[in-house]
Amino acid sequence: MTYRLHYSPGACSLAVHIVLEEIGAPYTLAPAVIAQGATQSPAFLAVNPKGRVPALHVEGEASVLTELPAIMAYLVRRHPEAGLAPAEPIGEARCHEWLSWLAGWVHGMGWTELWRPHRFIGEPEQYDAIMRNGRRIIDESARAIDTKLAAGSGYAVGDRFSVADPYLLAIHRWGVRIGIDMAGLYPASHAHALRLGERPAVQRALDQEGLTLMGVKPPPG
Repeated sequence: MTYRLHYSPGACSLAVHIVLEEIGAPYTLAPAVIAQGATQSPAFLAVNPKGRVPALHVEGEASVLTELPAIMAYLVRRHPEAGLAPAEPIGEARCHEWLSWLAGWVHGMGWTELWRPHRFIGEPEQYDAIMRNGRRIIDESARAIDTKLAAGSGYAVGDRFSVADPYLLAIHRWGVRIGIDMAGLYPASHAHALRLGERPAVQRALDQEGLTLMGVKPPPG
């Protein structure tokens, strides 16, 4: 089984990239840098008409698989040997509970309102209000994430890595990117990010995307 991941460095697609590294199955990468408009180009829209990453080409499938929670659900089922979600039904459900909330609310509302208010309203004079609401959602959800992680056993679900964890890492990195004191304000979330940063699969995915655990790799020289 071979995969091809369409991704943008540091976007939520990083979570899928990390999981592919955890699985160890062969895959290739197809970058589409959001900031450069690549996901809205005719070439990319021919691959994924939604104009979003991640998009995963699965060998033998005519069209790409889209939507991060769906991609994660597929990889969990397709590679049970990787242990990407707890085996018991409630544990697996908790994984997908995280993914649904992160994709639909924390990312889909908070971060999208902050960075792309035009997706919500057509009047530019309203963008500031939309962005302020996005930041409110980001701050409230960051507190909720930190509380959940502090009450757990080091990972999103139980005491081992699952598909929910790399999505949390991607979102944590966004907080660092916009200047939030993630280490000071959200220590459990920061400890979780550092714990993930010790995993070889995470290190490989970050390196391939030109990233460090909390930022961007400096240019050579």
